[in-house]
Amino acid sequence: MKKTKEKVELRYYDVPQNDFLLALQGLEWKRQYGSKDSPLHFHNLMEIGVCRYGSGIMKMETEDIPYQPGMISILPVNYPHNTLSTEDTESYWEYLFIDSEKILQTMYPDDLLFQQKMMEKINQRPFLGSEKAVPELAGIVHTILDETRNKKDPLYRECIRGLSLALLINVARLNAESNAMPEGGIRLRTGFDQIRPALDHIREQYSSPMKISEIAAVCHVSESHFRRLFEENIGMTPVEYLNQVRVRKACDLIKTTGNSMEEIAVKVGFATTSTFNRNFKRITGTSPYQWKKQPENFESRLSKCNIMVEKGW
Repeated sequence: MKKTKEKVELRYYDVPQNDFLLALQGLEWKRQYGSKDSPLHFHNLMEIGVCRYGSGIMKMETEDIPYQPGMISILPVNYPHNTLSTEDTESYWEYLFIDSEKILQTMYPDDLLFQQKMMEKINQRPFLGSEKAVPELAGIVHTILDETRNKKDPLYRECIRGLSLALLINVARLNAESNAMPEGGIRLRTGFDQIRPALDHIREQYSSPMKISEIAAVCHVSESHFRRLFEENIGMTPVEYLNQVRVRKACDLIKTTGNSMEEIAVKVGFATTSTFNRNFKRITGTSPYQWKKQPENFESRLSKCNIMVEKGW
């Protein structure tokens, strides 16, 4: 019998234009998290979570790690995971979604090599453990969460700017200390890792012409093997995933610029406007022009369209 492929979701977050991170806080995040049927998901940004109260497990690819109050999670870009509260109970997590690339480009605009090395270090592996195991890093996270509650401060952005860089440096240090994680931590597992460089490559180069053979080369595997790995882990073809990313970027441009649809199509990597229109409608259920007129009606629909479904759905 053919093994049923698991579904994995891409949950996409946008950081405000003048900020480096997005904080998710408040009553909305006091909830029962997940269910036994909830699929794993991954993000386009680094996720840092703080457990205020509650208990349960965090699924890290194939490993289930118990969580409790006073624990902190650090999840790299494109790392599959899920949070499940203990049955019939609520947990309270607060989250930071960090645009690491934007921070490093702003702080070190002329040092591309340093940017690359830092991105490799901070996305090397996840961590889930006690805040006591990483006191300096946890202190920075709590300070950032406190700052995001007080955005009226005229120096708010400058404070977040400095704290964000300090946070990245501490994550890089944590990953560089040794091959073994601190007590209470976990190590990155294999499987999804094989195609992770492809996800990073697509995220960074989506606007450029892209052949599947070139993406496969980033993962150092043959094209046929890459296609098989990608579909097994993501549940869609590399081209389908690339088009998802391009359409999501197009939506950002439609909301934030006055560019024509022809200009946007080119900027996000579609060779022709007709190809752009066809993929946009397939993914969002409406044309770019209709979406522009009533974008608020389609934001939730677009996020649902980012679900990684099994081939044939």
